[in-house]
Amino acid sequence: MTIKTGERLPEATLTKMGEQGPVPVTTAELFAGKKVILVSVPGAFTPTCSVRHLPGYVDLADKLFAKGVDTIAFVAVNDVFVMDAWGKSAGSGNILMLADGNGDFARALGLELDASSFGMGTRSQRFALVAEDGVVTKLFVESPGEFRVSSAEHVLASL
Repeated sequence: MTIKTGERLPEATLTKMGEQGPVPVTTAELFAGKKVILVSVPGAFTPTCSVRHLPGYVDLADKLFAKGVDTIAFVAVNDVFVMDAWGKSAGSGNILMLADGNGDFARALGLELDASSFGMGTRSQRFALVAEDGVVTKLFVESPGEFRVSSAEHVLASL
């Protein structure tokens, strides 16, 4: 069942890169007491994700933070090393790059994607959400093959 606006995000553990290596991050730590934009993409370094999706959030991060957002995070079903390298290559700076290595979080949200026909296995659908203290206040799930509603411009306009 897919997460909906007004529902609490499920408990899960994601991974970020710390100074000493991979660091687990629970959804409780990530969302508690904060307004967070979480953006999910099918894969780091993939064309739409790298050319349009992440760069839009890099470019508009200051405007999003000015609207009261505490954290902007990107998540993908990739390993933490790939997410870290992708963030660095994109100059993501103040955007938190998170790995959902086994896709457990995507499944818990009901937003997994079977990308086996592309040789990518189970991934996450492309979406963005806004959560306040762990409760989804806005949810923007893309239709297959589209990139519109999860863009930084669309999310910014909704705040």
